[in-house]
Amino acid sequence: MILICLECKNPVDLTSYPDLDTGHVLECEMCGITLEVTSIDGDKIKAEVVDEGK
Repeated sequence: MILICLECKNPVDLTSYPDLDTGHVLECEMCGITLEVTSIDGDKIKAEVVDEGK
């Protein structure tokens, strides 16, 4: 599955989220922004910003 950070445009590491589903909250390791998964369509994940991060 692929998720690109909405803020820094880097890929978000999803390996620590084996049971990823809509509503999960993730953090981008590159910029620290917090994202909430809004939909999963095959290998593509959509998310929205929950917290602007560091």
